[in-house]
Amino acid sequence: MDNELDILIDSIRDIANKKGIEEISLAKLHASPGISNDLLDKYFDSDERLVEKILEDERRKFEVIFEDHDFEGYNDAIDILFTVGREMAGKFYHLSPSVTHDYETMYPEIFEHHIEERINFIYNKIKINLQKGISVGMYRDDVSIELVARLYIRRLIDLHNVENFPPEKFSFNTLFNQMFESFVQSIATEEGIKYFEEKKRSLNFDD
Repeated sequence: MDNELDILIDSIRDIANKKGIEEISLAKLHASPGISNDLLDKYFDSDERLVEKILEDERRKFEVIFEDHDFEGYNDAIDILFTVGREMAGKFYHLSPSVTHDYETMYPEIFEHHIEERINFIYNKIKINLQKGISVGMYRDDVSIELVARLYIRRLIDLHNVENFPPEKFSFNTLFNQMFESFVQSIATEEGIKYFEEKKRSLNFDD
């Protein structure tokens, strides 16, 4: 993606997070200070195309975590999960469940495609992580890889349920960290849990 488009999308996303999705229509953005009308016209021909690009950029920011780190080469599956967790906390600290809910409500078809793409990506990565964790004795060998991978995805999706997790009460980081710990505790061996607790203390993961 072009650098100028990266910057533009980040600026638009900042408006959405602060003021709501209704404030990022092309009509309103053209009147917004600090947003280049020339760039808006260059990259977007409709509100739908704008939202597609924002969600595409969100997926790319997540997927690049796996490109930046050689997860296939990590010795321990739990180290991989810690890296993903901290990277997500850094890249998605601003993510609001209410904003995600608004995308789903206002642009259901675009949002559905976004979720399908994300689910497919995460599902494949979690399966690899589970296989690695079992092979090195960090995860129990009696877990169903397919079932646990699907449950992990379900938990990620549920983090954005504004009825269960009102955004004014729960930040994304808090929700993700709790989900992450619960996930590891549910599948890890005694050795894995011991390693997880030591790693968490050394990294100050909850900070």
